[in-house]
Amino acid sequence: MNYELPTSPSCADAVPASLWEACIPYDTLRIPRYIFNIQVVNKDAWILRNLTLGYNIHDNYVSTLGTSDALLDILSTGEANVPNYSCGRKDNLLVLLDGSKKDISIQMSTLGSIYKIPQISFQLFSESLNDKSQLPFYHRLFPKKEFLYPAFVQLLLHFRWTLVGLFASDTENGDNFMRTFTPLLVRNGICVVISQQFSTTGHIAPLRAALSKWRMKLYFDENGDLEADLVIISSMVFPNKELMPEQLGSYERKRLIINPDTLSRLKLLNKSLPQSKCVENCHPGFVKRAREGEPVCCYDCVPCPKGTISTQEDTEKCTKCPDDKYPNEDRVQCIPKIITFLSYEDHLGIILISFVLLFFLTTVFVLTIFIKYLQTPIVKANNRDLSYILLVSLLLCFLSPLLFIGQPRNATCLLQQMVFGIIFSVAISSLLAKTITVVLAFLATKPGNRVKRWLGKSLANSIILSCSAVQVIICSIWMGVSPPFPDSDLHSQPGEIILQCNEGSVAMFYITLSYLGILAAICFTLAFLARNLPGAFNEAKLITFSMLVFCSVWVSFVPTYLSIKGKYMVAVQVFSILSSNAGLLVCIFIPKCYIIILRPDLNIKEHFTYRRNAEVHILTEVETKQKKKEFPPKVC
Repeated sequence: MNYELPTSPSCADAVPASLWEACIPYDTLRIPRYIFNIQVVNKDAWILRNLTLGYNIHDNYVSTLGTSDALLDILSTGEANVPNYSCGRKDNLLVLLDGSKKDISIQMSTLGSIYKIPQISFQLFSESLNDKSQLPFYHRLFPKKEFLYPAFVQLLLHFRWTLVGLFASDTENGDNFMRTFTPLLVRNGICVVISQQFSTTGHIAPLRAALSKWRMKLYFDENGDLEADLVIISSMVFPNKELMPEQLGSYERKRLIINPDTLSRLKLLNKSLPQSKCVENCHPGFVKRAREGEPVCCYDCVPCPKGTISTQEDTEKCTKCPDDKYPNEDRVQCIPKIITFLSYEDHLGIILISFVLLFFLTTVFVLTIFIKYLQTPIVKANNRDLSYILLVSLLLCFLSPLLFIGQPRNATCLLQQMVFGIIFSVAISSLLAKTITVVLAFLATKPGNRVKRWLGKSLANSIILSCSAVQVIICSIWMGVSPPFPDSDLHSQPGEIILQCNEGSVAMFYITLSYLGILAAICFTLAFLARNLPGAFNEAKLITFSMLVFCSVWVSFVPTYLSIKGKYMVAVQVFSILSSNAGLLVCIFIPKCYIIILRPDLNIKEHFTYRRNAEVHILTEVETKQKKKEFPPKVC
């Protein structure tokens, strides 16, 4: 039984197809190993059972002619190289062990396949040897060359060597190497700054000796393809030019493992790893931005955009934080957002509640005075019942901001706008009823005027009920179609989750405000036109000022409300409610309280009767003079 091993006379002088492809040297070390192993097998009778292995070693001199001569000698059993003629030796040829390059391997397979002799190659695999229809008996002991490429990429990325040069021979293998490996490097962010192929006529053994060495452990993957685990051997050069090989790491199951002890020894020897990169690494919190017109590994490091983070170096794309989290200051970690709302413990909430209590107690004080002095002329002269209705509605209006403060819930969100809209419509309707009553009361003093029959409680009550009923209908439609509900605003304020009441229908919210604005505008117009009526009815002036304050507050409310976010929106609405109500309270009732408490001498019937008669008399004289001007007496 023969193992035929065509070999190269000097593998050190043979030129490889690429930098890491080397001829396997069957030299004085390798060949004796084969011979020794065959002898061990032959000496053990229990292994092959009366069979003896033999071997023939042939030198092909790295040429096709030498290969042909060696193959003819292998296939010929006689003394002359004549195939297909059985004479002389009775050896059984089992296998051809091939350590040659691709073209010689193809030559061997072409001739050997005629006799169905298996051929096993020790060379790194080439794609041109993968065609089983042409080379049915060719087998390999090494994986495809491409299995090394991911290992090299991981090694380069591990040491952050992103600027590399590629050199290969100007052969088919070299072309395939350049075509396959270059795109793989680019996809992983490694720049190929030099890419050159050279002639195979040179002597590059020193260059090959400087490369890291690889040891392989073969296995089959899940698809049945031959793969290999690698041991990476690095040689350390000392000043006396001695080499100390060390295991730098391994590549196991397609995963790179670096031995940290080897790197630590480099530091002890004051050796450092070479640097091969265009720029420094982007730290966490930054992202790579390519430079126009430069290789992909040359880039600028810019901070991650707002709302995003990066946790690794040289990040291609920042990661957006979840809605309930936000980036920290360095943008390397997402931290939970703070839940916030206008609470009773908040400084702003405490201030608003203090004003609520102040105005509420002030309104109670005014209502108490009006009840205590209900029989006095100043209380009677200004429609006592309407004053009570207005004071009670103001009292409730001052309490309504309590629905806006605190954590929003279903009940408070439903009641907030509805209570605010209805109570405010009652307050403005009562002012409108007061204004209309003042105008009609003045017109009733004129002789022959029939408006006197309209005066009375029924007119005022019908005005209040009808105007308030419209607001009730609007709020009912709002609650039925799209009612307010508790909501979370995750995006208005960075780092905060704002709990607030969503209006549901923004259109209905502004319809409610618009209706209050229409009532206020009508009331202001009538009060302004009636401001110069006689003194007994001078409440029209007070209503004019109160409506001016009211309208000014709510006109400024709308743009302010639209321009802010979060709990300050709620604070603005609460402030508008308090300030507009305070304007009504101060402008209408404080002057009367002043007279009742501090000037009781003015709170007498004679004072109001005298002023009314004097002003009516003056008005009558003015009207008489105007009539004389319009109709002068005729001269006969």
